Amino acid sequence: MAIRKVLLVDDSTTDLVNIKNIVTEAGCIVVTATSGKEAVDKAKVERPDLIFMDIIMPEMDGYAACRLLSNESGTKDIPIVFVTSKNQKADRLWAQMQGGKAFVTKPYAADAIVDQMKAFL
Repeated sequence: MAIRKVLLVDDSTTDLVNIKNIVTEAGCIVVTATSGKEAVDKAKVERPDLIFMDIIMPEMDGYAACRLLSNESGTKDIPIVFVTSKNQKADRLWAQMQGGKAFVTKPYAADAIVDQMKAFL
């Protein structure tokens, strides 16, 4: 299965634009959300092939959103890659326990994002 549609979730406009440019350049359709709650709603409707999600966001953080999506029958198979400035071993472990499939630390190189997209082909 090719990665065609990607949901990007970040409350930082700058980070959202940066990652959107990378994903769009890789030839994917991009859907965006600025909170965990919005991400859950959009994932259910849009059914993306992959989700890049920040952790620290208002309304609902990325961990909670990931947990909800991982336990929902319609979205549980969508891989979630956390893209965050949190870089402690505990953060990575907790992300994995919530259902996250990978972890990219900010600031990141474009290659780190593209490599994650290739990993889930």
